Amino acid sequence: MHTPGAAHRPTRPTVLLSMGPGIAERLLDARHHTRLTALARTDPRLVAHELADPTPAVAAALADAEVLLTCWGAPRLTGRVLDAAPRLRAVVHAAGSVKHHLTDACWERGIAVASAAAANALPVAEYALAAILFANKGVLHAAHRYRGLRSAHDWHRELGAAGNYRRTVGVIGASRIGRRVIELLRPFDLHVLLYDPYVTDADATRLGVRPVPLDALCAGSDIVTVHAPQLPATRHLLGARELALLPDGATLINTARGSLVDGAALLPELVSGRLHAVLDVTEPELPPAGSPLYELPNVLLTPHVAGSLGTELHRLADHALDELERYAQGRPFTDPVRPEQLPHSA
Repeated sequence: MHTPGAAHRPTRPTVLLSMGPGIAERLLDARHHTRLTALARTDPRLVAHELADPTPAVAAALADAEVLLTCWGAPRLTGRVLDAAPRLRAVVHAAGSVKHHLTDACWERGIAVASAAAANALPVAEYALAAILFANKGVLHAAHRYRGLRSAHDWHRELGAAGNYRRTVGVIGASRIGRRVIELLRPFDLHVLLYDPYVTDADATRLGVRPVPLDALCAGSDIVTVHAPQLPATRHLLGARELALLPDGATLINTARGSLVDGAALLPELVSGRLHAVLDVTEPELPPAGSPLYELPNVLLTPHVAGSLGTELHRLADHALDELERYAQGRPFTDPVRPEQLPHSA
């Protein structure tokens, strides 16, 4: 694999932006344009939405590109596309997963890859933290009841079992996001359990959590928050049996992928009111218009907004430009992607 710094290159590498329509305008502001053009030879207004059948301008830029700066919606880098990019040495992805646009041809040709997955993990973990603290506090229930009552009420009696003192949070998956959630939970008086078959007891000790099997985590947690990758092995990781193990009144938080939870098994648990849920992702991603998830008082349903959104996209851009700067200086990426990681990552 090509390693940044291993060969002579111009001080300012030639860069082509490649991502979905409308993404570059949200990702890069004027400050980023200034920095990008100082770091690289590029036209930030030229964005390749299509590489398999490019326009003449994109084809010329692709033929000259040493680095592709990609983000959501980037076209797949097939062997045919790479044949048209003979000078390409690196891909800097200003988002998380690279599985959607990288192919085996990239690794076979030794192309170095960097990702902003660490930066994208931050807002997801912050969303999960907020959901955990609100769920333990009974905020969703209290808000719904208050809206209906509109009068004085003995909230201490009704919410006597709520609170964030010595409750147990079960984290599924020590991914970047899962680890960040664990880190964010440290200042609070909470017990944290972890299920991740790839984490050793020593690793768990360093993280400050107690490793447990999935069944034990489900049975022993007031809150279960899902941060495992979407893989064939994790499809319906939480099925009817696992969901039945959750204590009455427990809350399930899913900011990972909808496929990790068996939605058909979860729905009756929510309709009955036995469980609560904070769902930023579902399967299908857009529930049918008639789905009870939109109306249930014990469900907070959001439209896949836990990841980088609005101003948070600028963090991704900053991270990507930091990596591009390192490349231009002949230094290794801080967050390289390696092919052997992909089978166990998002």
